[in-house]
Amino acid sequence: MYKFLLILTTITTFIMCQTNGNKGTSASGDGKFAGSAEKFKTICSSCHGANVDVFVDRQWKHGSHRDSLIKSITNGFPEKEMPAFGQVFKKEEIAEMAEYILNSIEDAKRYKFDGKPKSNVFVQSSMTVKLDTVVSGLKNPWGIAFLPEGELLVTDRNGDFYRVDKNRQKTLIEGAPKVLAEGQGGLLDVELHPKFAENGFIYLSYSKFRDSAGGKWSTTAVMRAKLSGNKLTEQKDIFVAQPYQKTRHHYGSRLEFDKNGYLFVTVGDRGQHDALLPQKLNNDMGKVHRMHDDGRIPADNPFVKNDTARKTIFSYGHRNPQGMAMNPTTGAFWTNEHGPRGGDEINITQAGKNFGWPVISYGINYDGTILTPYTKKDGMEQPLHYWIPSIGVCGATFVTGDRYKAWKGDFLVGSLRFEYLNRCKIEGTKVVKEEILLKNIGRLRCVEMGRDGYIYVSVEQPGYVFRLLPVE
Repeated sequence: MYKFLLILTTITTFIMCQTNGNKGTSASGDGKFAGSAEKFKTICSSCHGANVDVFVDRQWKHGSHRDSLIKSITNGFPEKEMPAFGQVFKKEEIAEMAEYILNSIEDAKRYKFDGKPKSNVFVQSSMTVKLDTVVSGLKNPWGIAFLPEGELLVTDRNGDFYRVDKNRQKTLIEGAPKVLAEGQGGLLDVELHPKFAENGFIYLSYSKFRDSAGGKWSTTAVMRAKLSGNKLTEQKDIFVAQPYQKTRHHYGSRLEFDKNGYLFVTVGDRGQHDALLPQKLNNDMGKVHRMHDDGRIPADNPFVKNDTARKTIFSYGHRNPQGMAMNPTTGAFWTNEHGPRGGDEINITQAGKNFGWPVISYGINYDGTILTPYTKKDGMEQPLHYWIPSIGVCGATFVTGDRYKAWKGDFLVGSLRFEYLNRCKIEGTKVVKEEILLKNIGRLRCVEMGRDGYIYVSVEQPGYVFRLLPVE
């Protein structure tokens, strides 16, 4: 009943504004559907979300054809608390609204592509690249790291940890942590210590678990160990996120070192947004953490003097950050994180900042209901960029060097959902253009710049690691 009254109040306000000559401006500009865009923003967004693009994910109960939409808007669905608009708007206004929705749906389908790749050569408008297979026979490759002599380390979510030599032969490394390879959990990211050549330390993030009366509980943990040949020694967990959870998703789990040798770790909300855990500082969920290379807490972390806060917290209000890369120009960390249905984000992580989840979001619930009516709020950071519909962001890197001149300085993001590589052209701190690369390559989990100056990507099911070779 509350929704019904809210909509009627909004309609009355909108009509009064129109009568007083305040026609407003559309967020989509003064194009063909400017009027419908304004009506949607003012009236429909209270139940359907702020962006009409969410309809691309809608499970239509009453048909998505033009006539069906016109009928739905005209007659409403009182049992679903949607009022009839037939007495509020003219027939032509309702028809235009239906066209506006359908047009937005078609535009949002730009991420869906037909057919599998027919060759390992991908011709894009900016550059042609060829896939060079580095390793195959994996299940779900999650993280990639590059050893000084040209070898690779690759994690497989099922718990396997591989060393790939120069002949592209993979060997199982002994001593990896035991993981809970269920849901989104398992063996996740891998990172080398900045002074690996001197100390041999590597870092692995994973889903650590413990048995209890209610079954297995799990959390995001980071193990430090020494790599000696094909064996790990001196294993030690330097970070274990608290508290453990029953859920099997949203572990986050990217690892990166900054220029000063601090280790950054992302941890997802573990699906606990209803409890507002990402907004509370007394837990590690939905946070980016910062620590010394041995897990000690830096004295200048933003919440070290807060008696009730977890001291490793660097930023908070995150949902599930699964991509993180350091901007080579500024040294700042850029992250990408999964939204719900809509609202995948790119953020620039900053000390002590609140990135809003789940109080603000550009997405909606998976069942189509409104998660939050707010996309902005004082004291909460806006995303640098966001996607509707969600593309399933994962992995991130900045393009450096001169091998990819058309992409130099750009931010690359993997898409799990639509199976491609997303190129974000960057000017300062703005995404000014996007290009879809490697269409239908597979669920792209990781993207990294190698020591050799080439871009490497991992894809899932079946699992491969590819190197991208520019084609002149």
